[in-house]
Amino acid sequence: MGIDKESEITANLQIGPTTLGMVRIYVEGDGIEIPMDFEPEEAEEIAEEIRAAAARARSMGSGRKSKSPKRK
Repeated sequence: MGIDKESEITANLQIGPTTLGMVRIYVEGDGIEIPMDFEPEEAEEIAEEIRAAAARARSMGSGRKSKSPKRK
């Protein structure tokens, strides 16, 4: 599956600090648990990448048609 392919898979995402001073991104869904720990500096780099991707996505538009009712 590529980054730009839609999926019906759902998952829960949690992000927070650990007692060891790391930042954990925890993904859980459909029988799988993925804990990913990052140094705070790495987590900040990831956050910057997410912000940049959000800005690019915003500039591209949603690409989906509005579901508002048509006026007569």
